[in-house]
Amino acid sequence: MAKNVTIIDYGLGNLRSVMRGIEAAGARAVITGDAGEIAAADGIVLPGVGAFHEGMDQLGALRETVCAATKDVPLLGICLGMQMLMDSSEEHGTHQGLGLIPGRVRRFPHVPGVKVPHMGWNTIRLTKEESPLYSGLPHDAYVYFVHSYYADTTPEYTLTSTDYILPFASSIVRDDVYGVQFHPEKSGAVGLRLLKNFIDLI
Repeated sequence: MAKNVTIIDYGLGNLRSVMRGIEAAGARAVITGDAGEIAAADGIVLPGVGAFHEGMDQLGALRETVCAATKDVPLLGICLGMQMLMDSSEEHGTHQGLGLIPGRVRRFPHVPGVKVPHMGWNTIRLTKEESPLYSGLPHDAYVYFVHSYYADTTPEYTLTSTDYILPFASSIVRDDVYGVQFHPEKSGAVGLRLLKNFIDLI
C-alpha cells in the first residue's frame, strides 16, 4: 500500500511540482490545508517560495498542527519551508519561525560581482556520515537552488553544507524533522532519490 504524504497548502509554493515529485518517488500525495488531514498524514512536506514573514502569516493556525505532527511523523521542509522550521528570520525585520530546528535565517552578504539570489546548480557536501535522507547519494551531489537567505545553524543540525559567498547549511535535521534549501523536485535523479529516501523514513 502506498504511503500517504501530505503537502501543506498555505498559499505559497509550487505545490503541483512537489506533488509530481512525491508521486514519482512512489507515494500518494495529498495537497491540503486541512488540519485534520495534516494530523493524519504518514509524512508531511512543507514547501514554499517567497518571503519568510508571508509564509509564517499564511501558515497561521496550522503552525500548532505542524509542530504537533512532527512528534509522530517525519517532516520535510523545502526551500522557504526549510527556513520556516528555524527559530527566526531577519528577512524584512525579525520574524519568529516554527522553532523546530535551532538557528536563524540570514541574508547572503553583499559581495561585488556575486549575484544574489543564489540561483542554479551547486554542490551539497554531506556532513553527517549516517543519514537515511541521503542514503545511496554521493557526498558531493549537485542540486538546484533559488534563494537569497540561508540557514545559520550549528554543525549539530547541519546535514549538508554548500558554498556560495560563504559556507551555509543546505540541509538540516533534528530528530525526524528535515529541511532542504534546494528544490529536490527540480534536481533530477538526485532529488528523486532524496524524496524516495524521505518516503522510506515513513
